[in-house]
Amino acid sequence: MKNQYMKLFIITAIFTFGFISKDSFAQIKIGYVDSEIILKQLPEAKRVQNDLEAMQKLYVDTVQVKETEIKTRAEAFKVRYDDAQKKVESGAIKSDAELKALNEEISGMQKDIQTLSEALDVYKQRIQNDLVARQGELFKPIRDKVSATIETVAKELKYNFVFDKAAGSMLYGEKESDITFKVLDKLK
Repeated sequence: MKNQYMKLFIITAIFTFGFISKDSFAQIKIGYVDSEIILKQLPEAKRVQNDLEAMQKLYVDTVQVKETEIKTRAEAFKVRYDDAQKKVESGAIKSDAELKALNEEISGMQKDIQTLSEALDVYKQRIQNDLVARQGELFKPIRDKVSATIETVAKELKYNFVFDKAAGSMLYGEKESDITFKVLDKLK
């Protein structure tokens, strides 16, 4: 009797497992890459990085020239201001017209330095934005190539998801696992 129950159990188990799809036994495979290491190894990424550094050096050189000009003008302003102050204190400036002209000259020099300084700040911000935009443009084809290769490798190795260790983001995921629109529907 015990053997009959055992045979019945084994036949039932085989019959039951036969109807369960193989997907229900499949495990999710998750992998990761370090995109920084990948990019450091690619010759085209090295070329792009060198181009960006050369561009940045040109900008830095221009900024240094402008900063030197502002510093020179600030020093000239200080000398002229000190000289004007000495003339006023010593009584060398006697008329209101001379005092007014001196104040206008000092004020004009000060405004000129301030204008140059503000223009330099705007230039630095523009440089920063230009470099970030240029970096995005130059690295886009490389990132697209790396992403396509990651997807190919993930499919070959049957990974369901691949994450980027450097960026902390998902680079590949099976479309069947995407629940974005289900979440959106639930939110509405």
